[in-house]
Amino acid sequence: MTPLLSVKNLTAGYGDTVVLHGLNFELAEGGITAILGANGAGKTTTLRALCGLCRRRGEISYAGRRIENLATEDVVRLGVAHVPDGRGTFASMSAEENLRLGAYLRRDRADVGRDFETIYALFPRLRERRQQQAGTLSGGEQQMLAIARALMLRPKLLLLDEPSFGLAPLVVQEIYRTLKTINRETKVSMLLVEQNATLALDLADHAYLVETGRVVVSGDSEMVKADETIRRSYLGY
Repeated sequence: MTPLLSVKNLTAGYGDTVVLHGLNFELAEGGITAILGANGAGKTTTLRALCGLCRRRGEISYAGRRIENLATEDVVRLGVAHVPDGRGTFASMSAEENLRLGAYLRRDRADVGRDFETIYALFPRLRERRQQQAGTLSGGEQQMLAIARALMLRPKLLLLDEPSFGLAPLVVQEIYRTLKTINRETKVSMLLVEQNATLALDLADHAYLVETGRVVVSGDSEMVKADETIRRSYLGY
């Protein structure tokens, strides 16, 4: 099967600093792939490089098309949505206004209206908070809003950067259950960057472990979870 996303010899960084050193990985269409590693391993830079948000070299193929030379807005138009670390919501705008921004590239306005109902069914608290300023939402609600805003694009590929960071365990469990539902019901592919390896491996079907900008281990999630050497050396449990 041809992968939805194929990355070969990806080098990326900022200014004179190189963070990724020839990264190689693939993501199956409809699948969930996790990129794991310690702080500073290059996980966030990987997502930013895919979106054209940092200096990069190498080959990035998405849906059979080379995209490494595309501008960020053109990558988005192809159906790639990025949920950044720090959530990136527009604090002074309402939750619903944030969601509308997620659909700004779409022309199917009738379907956009229907998608609001889909989003509110997935995240009932956003319906309750839809007129509230995003900056006054709780951390968990802001993370839900960031994911929901990305889904308003109707993406084929969802890039998620540390969705569990700074959130209470019960909120994290709720968000990860929702991500699983989204993947199962809409078949949107997901590339998940996560420091919490247990969470990520429970959600993903494939995983790559990154250390200092290089892939050091890859395999299906069950294999990675079952390998005691990998757990102790790279995952810390």
